[in-house]
Amino acid sequence: MKKSPMSTFGLSHSRHLFALADGNSFFCSCEMVFRPELIGKPVVVLSNNDGCIVSRSDEAKQLGIPMGVPLFQIKELVAQKKVHVFSSNFPLYADMSKRMMKVLSEFASEMEVYSVDECFLELGDIPIKDLNSYLLEMKRVVLRDTGIPVCIGVGPTKVLAKAANKIAKQSKKETQGIYNLSDPAIREAQLKKFSVENIWGIGRQNAKKCKSFKIETAWDFANANIDWVQKNFTIVGKKIALELQGISCSGLQTEIQDKKQIISSRSFGRPVLLLEELRESVANHITSAAEKLRKQKSITRHLTVWITTNPLSNSPTPFYYNAASMELPTGSAHTPKLIHFAFQLLSQIYRGGYEYKKAGVIFNDIHSKSQVQLNFFSEADTQQEDDSMKTVDGINQDYGKGTVKSAACGINQFWKMRSEQKSPCYTTRWSELLVVKN
Repeated sequence: MKKSPMSTFGLSHSRHLFALADGNSFFCSCEMVFRPELIGKPVVVLSNNDGCIVSRSDEAKQLGIPMGVPLFQIKELVAQKKVHVFSSNFPLYADMSKRMMKVLSEFASEMEVYSVDECFLELGDIPIKDLNSYLLEMKRVVLRDTGIPVCIGVGPTKVLAKAANKIAKQSKKETQGIYNLSDPAIREAQLKKFSVENIWGIGRQNAKKCKSFKIETAWDFANANIDWVQKNFTIVGKKIALELQGISCSGLQTEIQDKKQIISSRSFGRPVLLLEELRESVANHITSAAEKLRKQKSITRHLTVWITTNPLSNSPTPFYYNAASMELPTGSAHTPKLIHFAFQLLSQIYRGGYEYKKAGVIFNDIHSKSQVQLNFFSEADTQQEDDSMKTVDGINQDYGKGTVKSAACGINQFWKMRSEQKSPCYTTRWSELLVVKN
């Protein structure tokens, strides 16, 4: 039988020891897995509609490209420094995330997936014969099996693991991408240099508030009067302060929580004037949101549809925003039924003569499908409707998103967002698999 990394290194679990593993420049790294010639070169990934920078390789950061800057503002720099630019490819990133998380889960007793590119791992207590060797082996195996480089921070609490991860990322060469804040002496030295705005959970506004009270570092925050902290920063701030002291206040959340609200929206690649195009957009948003609803075995009882023009546009038409909502007769996760109701709402708020920039839908009052409340005059989703949606979801999962969809979603979709530099879906579409030529 193959030994797990945990048994190989003699991992025990008598006390908490947390690690935070984080994919480096994750979206960029996903692109480089399939374009290895870009490793060591400046690479950026754009937000939806090819708007702003949302991921930067280290080389792009060294050029001074800030996070969130609109692409048009740095076009000259991009051309001059030969920066490689990609449109966001979320199906690829989601699939690579699953692969990375699967490998990381083999190195821990429990795992909490915190975001698409990072997770908390519970390692237990030492004796690990050599903690650094264990973490370096973790990095090596993730890189070997997925192509994604990671940094790992370790500490007796989640807040300290997060801080250790940031230290590891800031000094990759010196730390080899790993850092441990378990030792009290090392922790004190590092927290005295760790800016309060970098503490996980503090936020920009609370950081300003801290500095107004002369609290400049994580060490200052950890050693402030705990009652004063709770009074000024609520119970959340108190837990952060305790965790910075090495007292664990929260374990891993290993169960995926069902969403209480589902939102789907997207900006258009060009101004949209026609109701028919808005209907196509709304139908696509309903399709996407309903798929998420069914994935967690839920139904929605409340639907909102909204549309807006661009408030920053120089368009001669005035700004217009409107939304309409309705309580559904019975809870549903059936896409055609939800599209039908969404079109009713859209017809209430559409006004001709406007250049629309964005549309979206919101599902609220979400409950488990087993808790659906029947209406005397309306039927819940039938078994036949459930089966048809299950078939559609299965086909789209196997052959790629949008393989089967409602005719209401349209075909040409000229209004769709710009993705002029999108890479292939190398791992999720048969037609876009990487071809290796002899």
